[in-house]
Amino acid sequence: MLALYQFELSQFSEKVRLILDYKGLEYKKIEVTPGIGQLDVYKMSGQRQVPVLKDGDTVISDSTEIAFYLDRKYPEKPIIPTAPVQRAQCLIMEEWADESIGLKGRKAFIGALNQNPNFRTSIVPKQVPDLFKNLLGAVPGDVLDFFGAGVGLGGDAVKEAQRGLRQDLEALTLLVQQQPYLIGDQPTLADFSVAALSILLKFPEGNYFDIPDYLKGKGIPGLGDNAEYAPFFEWRDRLYREFRQETGGNRESKTEDGAPTTIEID
Repeated sequence: MLALYQFELSQFSEKVRLILDYKGLEYKKIEVTPGIGQLDVYKMSGQRQVPVLKDGDTVISDSTEIAFYLDRKYPEKPIIPTAPVQRAQCLIMEEWADESIGLKGRKAFIGALNQNPNFRTSIVPKQVPDLFKNLLGAVPGDVLDFFGAGVGLGGDAVKEAQRGLRQDLEALTLLVQQQPYLIGDQPTLADFSVAALSILLKFPEGNYFDIPDYLKGKGIPGLGDNAEYAPFFEWRDRLYREFRQETGGNRESKTEDGAPTTIEID
């Protein structure tokens, strides 16, 4: 069986999961623990980042390289067009999604984490000790913003990322209202890249991730809840309903009276 070494909320791991599900391939997920777990990935693949796919004795890293490998090895339901123009459009859009939505989405997401401690601790993997979660939740947002500025993740960087994402979402919204898929009449790598890389802007409805129920369908204010971008997220969630397999074992977080907890990210 294929083995995917991943982080649950990694956008690039999600790109691979979408492709695997679309192609109907069975695989097992191996959650990599930040730090020591990444050393194991390094020994296997020569780098510390996920996703990494292991297919027998073959080890492939990088979500784009994995996509190309899967299309060569398992050509049923291809995701990369062969027609020159469509192939070029697909590859350009996939690269754009990685560099634009992927990177800017991560910055905007981190900005949301900095400002909301409950949201911050809710997305920490289950295997992380409660003591660490409590310490993480107790850190003031302005402290995180201060240290984030030193690595390009401060408040100004987050605002700039949000501005860029609004332009990206406007363009995508216009595009998906004119055609069923981004390129042609069949889903391609471009569709799965854009869909997966947008998960941090707004989580899809349904049991696709190991997150509390109250986070499903929720997004970053001004982006995930903006009515102007609703057609894009509706398009994205349709892709999930049609091609992504739901998983079990999702965590649930409720208030004492049993009602789902609400969360606001400022």
